[in-house]
Amino acid sequence: MLSDAAKTYLHDDLRWIRAATLAKLDGLGEYDIRRPLTATGTNLLGLIKHLAAWEARYFGEVFARPFPEPLPERGADMWATEHESRAEVIDRYRRVCDHSDATITALDLDAPGHVPWWPSPEVTLFKVLVHFLAENNRHAGHADILREQLDGAVGDGESAAGREPAFWESRRAEIERVAEAVGQAPVN
Repeated sequence: MLSDAAKTYLHDDLRWIRAATLAKLDGLGEYDIRRPLTATGTNLLGLIKHLAAWEARYFGEVFARPFPEPLPERGADMWATEHESRAEVIDRYRRVCDHSDATITALDLDAPGHVPWWPSPEVTLFKVLVHFLAENNRHAGHADILREQLDGAVGDGESAAGREPAFWESRRAEIERVAEAVGQAPVN
């Protein structure tokens, strides 16, 4: 059996990244949280809806502990419709997290599960927890970039503390200068 300390560590990391991702919506209006900021339409509220749907599947369906509410159809989970309020999406996300937390708490890391959409569908809670933690971190990175595009907010609110806009303008200009210099060099 895998260690309870490992389970606690992974679960704590999942809780932290959930909160960090959700915090990317703080202080933004309805338009900005729904705004498509990439060619594929990626937006902050859609990321939360997507994470809720997949977390419910991974810690629900996979371990025969289905989330008791309907989930969006696959492919319709990356954006919120005009009929879904911010509060609804966030509240569903929190309920999914509570449901997932109950699954993680109740099962041992070596508890078996079945992921029918994976090529090797027989898994353990450990494998799903690591997979979903990585997936959540990936989307948190997307949220970081989207939020920076919207209002310049970066990191966890502390990592850019004390930096003036002039610092970032200078940093960006230096990086651009290097990219141009290297881009003009002959390819080996």
